[in-house]
Amino acid sequence: MSKTWSKPVILHGIGEEGEDVVVDSSLGASWALIEDWPEEESEVLDKALLVLGAVAQGKAKEEDGRKALISAATAAGVKFTA
Repeated sequence: MSKTWSKPVILHGIGEEGEDVVVDSSLGASWALIEDWPEEESEVLDKALLVLGAVAQGKAKEEDGRKALISAATAAGVKFTA
């Protein structure tokens, strides 16, 4: 089970109707990348999903998942507050 991050990441304007998406766990990050992400395919997106999968399996830390989401947002030009 995914633990809640102490500091959420707010992804601005990527929700279904352009709303902000608040991500506070690796599970939430996975959903944001799969459901709300503006890119269908990218190397950084794939890498982030791999890291988040490793977190889910207990092979990586929650902070690694948070960093992967931030890296994906930066690469995709998604504005965020972290």
